[in-house]
Amino acid sequence: MKKVMSKAMNKTTKNNLITYAIVIAAFVIMQTLIATGSVPSLIEGIMVPVCIYVIMAVSLNLVVGILGELSLGHAGFMCVGAFSSAFFSKCMKEVITVDALRFFLAMLIGIAVAAVFGILIGIPVLRLKGDYLAIVTLAFGEIIKNLVNVLFIGKDSNGFHFSMKDVMALDMEPDGTVIVNGPQGITGTPQDSTFLIGFIMILISLFVILNLINSRDGRAIMAIRDNRIAAESIGINITKYKLMAFTVSAALAGSAGVLYAHNLSTLTANTNNFGYNQSIMILVFVVLGGIGSIRGSVIAAVILTLLPELLRGMQDYRMLIYAIVLIAMMLFNWAPKAMEWRERHLRFGRKKEEAGE
Repeated sequence: MKKVMSKAMNKTTKNNLITYAIVIAAFVIMQTLIATGSVPSLIEGIMVPVCIYVIMAVSLNLVVGILGELSLGHAGFMCVGAFSSAFFSKCMKEVITVDALRFFLAMLIGIAVAAVFGILIGIPVLRLKGDYLAIVTLAFGEIIKNLVNVLFIGKDSNGFHFSMKDVMALDMEPDGTVIVNGPQGITGTPQDSTFLIGFIMILISLFVILNLINSRDGRAIMAIRDNRIAAESIGINITKYKLMAFTVSAALAGSAGVLYAHNLSTLTANTNNFGYNQSIMILVFVVLGGIGSIRGSVIAAVILTLLPELLRGMQDYRMLIYAIVLIAMMLFNWAPKAMEWRERHLRFGRKKEEAGE
């Protein structure tokens, strides 16, 4: 029995190391190409967004793939992390002059606020399941986006002023400055996000999620996914573990939001960046990479983010090729014949390994 468990642990460790190695190798190759000037400036400019989408896909897979619940409001947590961190950075720009320290604190704030929202939303929502949970999480994402768009915050010598009407309603002194300007968002956020920081955040996200999945808590979460009634019958606290997965996922989405906010000079909340479209796009990454496959989410997010830009020269056929790739990835991952082929070859590979041992 111990030998079997040890073998399983070695296999898990090996798989995790392969995932880390792929991410590190991709970063080193890309940094080398950037340093030698072999990469167009357009591709270089989307390296931070690639990191953001990888973190979003990996964190959503924790809820969709490992917990087995469909969440359509993941962009809402990204929005919370983005605006809370941007608000902090804008307020502290003159106070904390060390960029690295200010960004580190902004990252902690973005993660913490997103995690708190994950708990607040998760407590009532996670009692639901299936389509009902999906609808409520979708509503949460839309509520957050619309709340941000009607929020006006300013600061003067008397402190902060809040309004949900317009800038004039803030009633500030002449020395006052507007920090959050409703639909116009936050302008002047320090652009501290870099490809290196994004890479580090990907590694941290992978470390957190892979260790959670392979821990006792992770096995409890997967037991809930496989059979809720059986898990509850052996004493697993359903609410506790569902809330744990949901909160960790929200916190990591918040960290992606921090990277997003500090990669732009103006941060606004609209349908394309924090709305329903964004949540669906992240879900597409998860599904096409393989539900429950963390490595697959990383690869799918990178390919599907870079592909439209790489095909920009083929303007007339760009979205056609993109759609064909989506269909091909879906068939490869989920078609019965493709799954049978993969299983057969994987089994053959395992037999060869065992024969070698």
